[in-house]
Amino acid sequence: MSILDRLSPSYDPAQIESGTYEHWENSGFFKPSLDKDKSFSIALPPPNVTGSLHMGHGFNNAIMDALTRYHRMRGYNTLWQPGTDHAGIATQMVVERQLGLQNITRHDLGREKFLEKVWEWKAQSGGTITSQIRRLGSSVDWSRERFTMDDDLSDVVKEVFVRLHEEGLIYRKKRLVNWDTKLLTAISDLEVENRDEKGFMYHVRYPFVKGQTDANGVSLDGQFMHIATTRPETILADGCLAVHPDDARYTHIVGKMVHVPLTDRTIPVLADPYPDPEFGTGCVKITPAHDFNDYEVGERHDIEIINLMNLDGTMNENCPPAYQGLDRFDARKNIIADLETHGFLEKVEPHELKRPYGDRSGTVIEPLLTDQWYVKIAPLAEPAIQAVQDGRIKFVPEQYTNMYMAWMRDIQDWCISRQLWWGHRIPAWYDEAGNVYVGRSEDEVRQKHNLGDTALRQDDDVLDTWFSSALWTFSTLGWTGKDELDFQNEILQKFHPTSVLVTGFDIIFFWVARMIMMTMHFVKDENGKPQVPFKTVYVHGLVRDGEGQKMSKSKGNVLDPLDLIDGIDLESLVAKRTSGLMNPKDAAKIEKATRKEFADGINAYGTDALRFTFCALASTGRDIKFDLKRVEGYRNFCNKIWNATRFVLMNVDGKAIHAEARPELWELPEQWIISRLQKAEQAVNLAFETYRLDLASAAIYDFIWNEYCDWYVELTKPVLNDPNVSDERKAQVRYVLLSVMEVALRLTHPIMPFITEEIWQTLAPMIGRGGESIMLANYPIANESRINEQAENDMAWLQGLIGAVRNIRGEMNLGNAKLLPVLLQNITDDEKRQIERIEPLFKALAKVESLAFLGNDEKAPLSSSSVVGSAVVLVPMKGLIDPAVELARLNKELDKLTKQYDQIANKLANEGFVAKAPPAVVEAEKAKLVKLEGQIGKIKENVAELKAL
Repeated sequence: MSILDRLSPSYDPAQIESGTYEHWENSGFFKPSLDKDKSFSIALPPPNVTGSLHMGHGFNNAIMDALTRYHRMRGYNTLWQPGTDHAGIATQMVVERQLGLQNITRHDLGREKFLEKVWEWKAQSGGTITSQIRRLGSSVDWSRERFTMDDDLSDVVKEVFVRLHEEGLIYRKKRLVNWDTKLLTAISDLEVENRDEKGFMYHVRYPFVKGQTDANGVSLDGQFMHIATTRPETILADGCLAVHPDDARYTHIVGKMVHVPLTDRTIPVLADPYPDPEFGTGCVKITPAHDFNDYEVGERHDIEIINLMNLDGTMNENCPPAYQGLDRFDARKNIIADLETHGFLEKVEPHELKRPYGDRSGTVIEPLLTDQWYVKIAPLAEPAIQAVQDGRIKFVPEQYTNMYMAWMRDIQDWCISRQLWWGHRIPAWYDEAGNVYVGRSEDEVRQKHNLGDTALRQDDDVLDTWFSSALWTFSTLGWTGKDELDFQNEILQKFHPTSVLVTGFDIIFFWVARMIMMTMHFVKDENGKPQVPFKTVYVHGLVRDGEGQKMSKSKGNVLDPLDLIDGIDLESLVAKRTSGLMNPKDAAKIEKATRKEFADGINAYGTDALRFTFCALASTGRDIKFDLKRVEGYRNFCNKIWNATRFVLMNVDGKAIHAEARPELWELPEQWIISRLQKAEQAVNLAFETYRLDLASAAIYDFIWNEYCDWYVELTKPVLNDPNVSDERKAQVRYVLLSVMEVALRLTHPIMPFITEEIWQTLAPMIGRGGESIMLANYPIANESRINEQAENDMAWLQGLIGAVRNIRGEMNLGNAKLLPVLLQNITDDEKRQIERIEPLFKALAKVESLAFLGNDEKAPLSSSSVVGSAVVLVPMKGLIDPAVELARLNKELDKLTKQYDQIANKLANEGFVAKAPPAVVEAEKAKLVKLEGQIGKIKENVAELKAL
């Protein structure tokens, strides 16, 4: 069997990827060895257990796996810790939706039976996301896979909650939260989607209470205060009107009382820094129970807090009877009508506004006053700020340090309770008198507080998912909170703090900062000093579509990473993008756009091409405009590597190969490619160490495609095909061909693991290397002694000469097959000797028939020429072309370019065009004119030369 037969004739990613990952995992290659001095660890940001892969996951995983594989090959104890999040709201919604199809609610089942259903759903669908992560080639240690609801991780959650409560850092209070009236729970800011919408601004009059005079003694009877609001239903809960203390328009009426329209209440006009004198009337209504900013104003002035709404968004008993029980938006319509009827409504204007929606429920979010549990965050924030300031934690890119600091210095207490059943139930119990007791279990509470047989009821709420996620780096590594156990935990001691966190900028506040605070508060080293959760935070941008738009189901521009890997036909893609859309018009619009953009569906590009695309686009912190053409280009790159390998194997199969380097037999091509390899190794290692995977990808691509495949492989052909070249020389050329490709495979492996593994297993043993897996081989490190600047300079000069001949060939339309006579002029003696040494290579690659030198003062025959440095490359035209045919072609081209030139010149001569067109357009037209002038001049020169033949 030929070695060449080990690689299929064409690159087929599905064939080479199938079974490879399973072999890696089953062989235990992803597990840390624990026998090395230095360690690298990274925690997988836990995806939703019942979720599926999206482009953000694909991007994030490609970066993390590249870093993990790089450090594994660099000889680190390497642990990539996997796990999934229970995703409280998302998972509960899915199960409730399923029950709804059977006309069953969770309340029909009760809490215990409902949770059994959720666990059943988790068991059925929980492996979807992890199988997809495997499909991406992610080398996580699956033997250590964790789930946020695992018993030991749940114990950590309880431990942290109880300790924080004992320290006075967790408390329960009635405060304003983002309330989802459909899901009936508080939600985080991250789960609120602010949409730009067209709405209305309602201008309302608040009459002064009769019998008052202003500060100047003028009666206020019959006068009004004017405010503007987008939510007139909240007028019924106003606690005061506010004006800025420096607003001269209102200083004379501060402290006066006004009537709240449609009620029998009166409220004061107060001075507060919150109102903007430049916006609207400069006077604002303050409704502490229904607006976050108003809540803060109300706290400063001890304003009465009136809650108008029930948890489902209907109006409650604090409203006038006419509105009680109405949905908030129905109540709004009636209130507007009543304001107008009673003369309180001054005018209504169209208004552009941002309206908050629940990202899962799709309902308008209501700021609502409810009883919730909170973490007192300021005491936890200070050490977390200090850790970044003193460099224990570094943000990459640096710009995100400022974003982190700005938020941490203006931090608010964290609402951690959710009105759900799925999640970590809050470890708090109430007696019949309403007293609250916190403990790790009910038994602990009873013993600690001597409660005996007192009836206790556990809090119904669960903790915010972000609470357990904040403990992720240490809870997954086995932290217990018991020092004697934790200091004996080898995994915890070797891999915590983790080395790097890879994440998007959108969760720096919600996850990154909270992990830092929680870890530093609870995890200590053996000297009692707080540990950070990670040493570096690598922040990447978000993946957007080719137009820079956020990918979303409603826009119909979502791409599934697995569809790019495995391919998908048009009908399946249309069905996927339109499924679940309630509006038929939206579905039709998305279907039309999809059919237009993907008339032939999406090709199968393979995992390696997609991963390389992600890494190539991973510039520092910027959002990614994802272009399928890039994936196609890197699919071609994989194909290039595959075909180059087959060419190499074809030329070395059955031939002698030296199993060691023999530099004394190397000539310029070998000296050059080995030197360029060292430079590539330097560039790639530096890029990995500085989290510039885009630069690593660029260096790999440039070396393999442009230098190895396009140049070195071509330079070897004349040597290997020349019967006069010695066997030793040929053997060494074959060795360099193989060894450089083997090193390039190892260099590329962290980014493209599948194709590199497949080829390496065939190629490496041929030069005395190999092993169980390429991922266990050493990562290439540059040998600076093999950097040969002279060889690089000489090769660059040779490439320039070859490029000059190729350009002349193209300009004169001579075709690629024709052998050309070449003259060289202005050549130094050193350059002449160098040319003589590599003349066979030059002739072969430039397809040169004969090569001669002209003296510097010698007159050259009529030729097409090009300059390389000081050397002049000449190709005599006589006998190469038919002058008459070429003249006809050039005159036709000259006529076309002249017409284009005249059109643009006339346009620029038109004063009206120059005056009205944008400056950029005018400059672009001028640039076109200059370019055409050069092209026309060159053709005229060629015409003159041809006429002289």
